[in-house]
Amino acid sequence: MYGAHAKCYTYPMESIIEVKGLTKTYGNVLAVDHISFSVRKGEIFAFLGPNGAGKTTTIKMLTTLLRPHDGSIRLNGFNALKEPDKVRRSIGIVFQDPSLDEELTAYENMEFHGVLYGVPKKVRRERIEELLSMVGLWERRGDLVKRFSGGMKRRLEIARGLLHHPQILFLDEPTLGLDPQTRVSIWSYVERLNQEEGITIFFTTHYLYEAERVADTIAIMDNGKIVAQGTPEELRAKTGMTSLEDIFISLTGRRIREEEAGPMEGLRLRRKILR
Repeated sequence: MYGAHAKCYTYPMESIIEVKGLTKTYGNVLAVDHISFSVRKGEIFAFLGPNGAGKTTTIKMLTTLLRPHDGSIRLNGFNALKEPDKVRRSIGIVFQDPSLDEELTAYENMEFHGVLYGVPKKVRRERIEELLSMVGLWERRGDLVKRFSGGMKRRLEIARGLLHHPQILFLDEPTLGLDPQTRVSIWSYVERLNQEEGITIFFTTHYLYEAERVADTIAIMDNGKIVAQGTPEELRAKTGMTSLEDIFISLTGRRIREEEAGPMEGLRLRRKILR
C-alpha cells in the first residue's frame, strides 16, 4: 500500500525549486495569484486543490510550457525564464492527458524520447531496459501502445519521463481516471523512484488521500492562491483539524470534490462504461 514513504536518508536543506511572486492571467481572470513556495531536493511535494484552482497552470509555468506575467522561477539552480533549455533537461514531465504515440510500441516511444534528449545510444538502451523492467513493461516492449490499458500507459509515461535522468519529476494529476488498484501501483513506482534514486517528485492532485499518504509537503491551492503549506502534521497543528478534508474546509470554507473531472475525464469515463 502506498503511503509508507518514510525515507532512509535525511533531506538536504537546499531547495531545488524556488518560486517567488508567480502570476498568470488569462484576460481578466487571475489564474495564479502571486504565489511563492520552495521545494527541497529529494522530497515529494503535492499541490492539492480542486479543478480550476490554478495547479495545472502553475506546473506549466514551472516546466517552461507557459510564460508567467510576473514572478521568478529557479529549478535545479537555473532561471526558468532565462535558461529554459537547461531547465527542460533537468526535469521529466507526465502530463494530465496522454502524450504517447499510440501507433508506436512501448520501446519505440522510449527510444524516440531518448533520441530527442540526446541520450547516447548505449546508455539509452540500458536505461530503457532498466526503466521498462521497473514499471513491469519490459515483456510488453514490442506491443503497440494503443493496446495498453490506462494504467500501463501511465507507467510507460513515467518511465519515459525518467529516461534522461531528470532531477525533478513533474506529475500533473497522474492517477486521474484510473481505478484504485492501479493508483496504488502507480504510487508504488513513484515512491520507489523517490527513495532509491532521490528524485524530487512534484505532483498535482485533487485526491485528498493521495496528498495525505504520499506527500512529504502539501501546498493547498484555491482560487489561484496558496492558502497553506506544510507537512500533514504542520497543517493539522495549524488548523486543529485531524483529517485533510477538514483542514481543507477550514482553510477554504468549502469541501473539495474528489469526483470532479474535466471534459476529457468525462469522455474517458463514458468510454469505459461503453466498453
